Amino acid sequence: MTAQRIDGNALSQKLRAEVTSRTQVLKAKGITPGLAVILVGENPASQVYVRNKVKACQDSGLHSLLEKYAEDMTEKALLDRIESLNQDPSIHGILVQLPLPKHIDSQKVIEAISPHKDVDGFHIASAGALMTGMPGFWPCTPYGCMKMLENIGYDLKGKHAVVIGRSNIVGKPMAMMLLQKNATVTICHSATPDLKAMTLQADVIVAAVGKRNVLTADMVKPGAVVLDVGMNRNDEGKLCGDVDFDGVEKVASYITPVPGGVGPMTITMLLVNTLEAAERL
Repeated sequence: MTAQRIDGNALSQKLRAEVTSRTQVLKAKGITPGLAVILVGENPASQVYVRNKVKACQDSGLHSLLEKYAEDMTEKALLDRIESLNQDPSIHGILVQLPLPKHIDSQKVIEAISPHKDVDGFHIASAGALMTGMPGFWPCTPYGCMKMLENIGYDLKGKHAVVIGRSNIVGKPMAMMLLQKNATVTICHSATPDLKAMTLQADVIVAAVGKRNVLTADMVKPGAVVLDVGMNRNDEGKLCGDVDFDGVEKVASYITPVPGGVGPMTITMLLVNTLEAAERL
């Protein structure tokens, strides 16, 4: 068996075309969905992420506002700027690129963003909405994973899903989304005594820990679906995920590559969330 690759680039293009057409409908009503992106400091990876997000907005017809601030920006100045964006009717989504400089409390910054503009889905109100099945914004990476499962027509009802990782950004919300679709969910992490025993039971595995080869072929049940959220570098410096792709590809039924898998979906779901924020007005 060789797994079918779930092409995140192709699915992203399809979803972005839908975003563009829905944006045109809003523009006809005098509304242009607007995303404000705030970058504090000179983190090289953050600069790349921010540039990609702004370009994606522009390509889809959304209005994007990019604001860059020096590393020594005060926490109060950042909070004040967020509050002014909360009040700005032309801005429907606010994203503060993480990580922030150490003197700024990231959680305080996230909570300062209006839940109505929390297109990253990190606010406690968004997490609570996801937990209780209420309308809200879903974090973009796990939301993208769900779209990938939907795209291959995978019915999660009654399936056993194992999520490796328990972060607030991916692991925990991923588990909640899978649960909403009637999967039985196990969350594994660094204190799980026998990860392999868990993953061998799984129909769906989501690897999201940021560690190379955390999932190898001998840990995967034949025919399982494997979603690789990790972003690492191999010994040659090439981008790779958390999954031993070459090995697992021979066992799984579907697998996401890195790059070209979950990554493009993350930015696409940010566009979807921003569009929906504008549509809810």
